Amino acid sequence: MKDIELIAPCHFGLESVLKREILDLGYEIVQVEDGRITYRGDAAAIARSNVFIRTAERIMVKVGGFTARSFDELFEKTKALPWQDYLTEDSKFWVSKASTKNSTLYSASDIQSIVKKAIVEKMKTIYHVNWFEESGAEYPIRVFINKDVVSIALDSSGVSLHKRGYRQLVGKAPISETLAAALILLTPWNKDRILVDPFCGSGTFPIEAAMIGARIAPGMHRTFTASDWENLVTNTDWKNSAAEAEDQILRDVKMSIQGYDIDNSIVKCAMQNAAAAGVGDQIHFQQRSIAELSHPKKYGFIITNPPYGERLEEREELPGLYRMMAESFDRLDTWSKYIITSYDEAEKYLGRKATKNRKIYNGMIKAYYYQYLGPKPPKTNKKQGASSGDSNI
Repeated sequence: MKDIELIAPCHFGLESVLKREILDLGYEIVQVEDGRITYRGDAAAIARSNVFIRTAERIMVKVGGFTARSFDELFEKTKALPWQDYLTEDSKFWVSKASTKNSTLYSASDIQSIVKKAIVEKMKTIYHVNWFEESGAEYPIRVFINKDVVSIALDSSGVSLHKRGYRQLVGKAPISETLAAALILLTPWNKDRILVDPFCGSGTFPIEAAMIGARIAPGMHRTFTASDWENLVTNTDWKNSAAEAEDQILRDVKMSIQGYDIDNSIVKCAMQNAAAAGVGDQIHFQQRSIAELSHPKKYGFIITNPPYGERLEEREELPGLYRMMAESFDRLDTWSKYIITSYDEAEKYLGRKATKNRKIYNGMIKAYYYQYLGPKPPKTNKKQGASSGDSNI
C-alpha cells in the first residue's frame, strides 16, 4: 500500500509532545491542529504508532477530507472516496463517532447515518451486490467536522490507547496514562534522576515514568482493531513492531522512583498495577502523607496530581492541603516540582508563582500544569545524584 495519512488525537495543549514522538518514529508531520496531529507513513506505521506512541488517544487512518455544508454534499463526497482501498467486501463497518464544531452540519446522529449510507452505496457499485453480511474484520469509522471541513478516518486502535492493560485497579480521580506520559515528557526528567509522586493514587505517574525510563513500549501487551486488517497492514508488520519493542527494553536499568499516598489500600493497588506493567521492581510505593515528604538526595523531581476538590466539602480542605504541600516542597529546595490541578488558587497557597504554567484539559476538566523549575545539578555531582536508587524509608 502506498503511503497513508494517519491522524492522532491527543490532549489539548500537549500537541508538541505528540509531535516529537511521531518525528522520533521517523514519520512526516502533515498538519498540527488543536488536539490532533496528521502525519504520513507507510502501512507499517499503523502498527508501530499503536505500539510505541505514548501520548495519543488513538491512531486513525485517514480515508479522505473535503468541505461539506449540506447533507447532500456530505453524502456525495463521502461516496466519492476510495473506500475499496480500505474496506473489503465482508468488512463490518459503522460510524462509531461523529463530532462537529463551528459547522453548518451539527447533528452527530444524522452525520453518522448519512456517512454509513454513502459508504454502503459506494460498496454496492464496487462489489456489485445489494447486501453486505459484514461478517469480516471490524472497521470503526470516525467523522470530524470543523468549520465545514470534513475528515473521515478508520479507527485502528479500537479501545483508547490510554488503556495500556496494566491498570486494573484505580483510585479516586485517576489521571489517564496518556496524559501522565505527556506531562512527564514535558519535563527534563530522565531515568537517572529521582522522581517522587506524593499523591500517587493508583500509581499512574510512577508507572508511566518507569516505562519511559526502561523504554517499555506502551502498547506492546495489548491488542488493536487493526490487527485484523490484513488488507491494510500485514501480520509481519505487527510481528516486526513487537520484536522492535522487545529489543529496545532496557532490562538492567535501575531507577529511583517513589510513589506515596495517605491511603494504604490505594498504595496496594498501585503496587499491583506496577507489577502488571512489568516495572514493580523499579518503584518504591509507601503509605505516607504529604506532611511527611522528605528525601536525602538533591535535584530530584516531583510530578503529581493532588486533589482538586471537585466536591464542595473537599474544596474547603484545599487551602490547608496546599499550604502543607508548600511546606514540604520547601524542604526540597533543589528539586523541580510539577503539579497538575484544577484548583485555581493553587499558586496562592503554594506560596509562589510557577516558573511556567500550561493550560491542560484533564478529560472535560480545565486544569493547569504548574512548573516550578529547580536548579540544575552541578556537573561534578551529576553521577552522584544519578545513583540515588535508595529511597528515604
